Amino acid sequence: MSRDPLADEVWRDLAAVVFDNRDNWRRATVEASGLPFSRVRVLRRLARGPMSPKQIAEAATMDAPATTVAINDLEDRGLVIRTPDPTNRRSKLVSLTDAGRDVEALITSIDDPAPPVFDALSEDELHALRDILAKLRAY
Repeated sequence: MSRDPLADEVWRDLAAVVFDNRDNWRRATVEASGLPFSRVRVLRRLARGPMSPKQIAEAATMDAPATTVAINDLEDRGLVIRTPDPTNRRSKLVSLTDAGRDVEALITSIDDPAPPVFDALSEDELHALRDILAKLRAY
């Protein structure tokens, strides 16, 4: 949490808007990919590049045992591969295979239109929100 109560309030509100309006996309993603959503979350994180299991767990907000189960499942499906970490031979890095990149591209291509709640915003407000979110993403 931040030290700014206003920032915390805005964060909670933003998260609520997303969580309350993303069910259709989530359902479509699970149906199209044939994967549980926990696996989708891992694939989306790995699209950025190889990660250690610990990094995956932190990025996907999963505990270590659940992360291991998810990685094992994705590896069994041929979607990820473990390789030795070149900077620490005792550690492994997990990365997408070509098939994993294909599934991640499929997930990314699933239509995710703005929910009706966005109709409450004017065009100027949508532009302002887009600019604010771009600033946050670049941080």
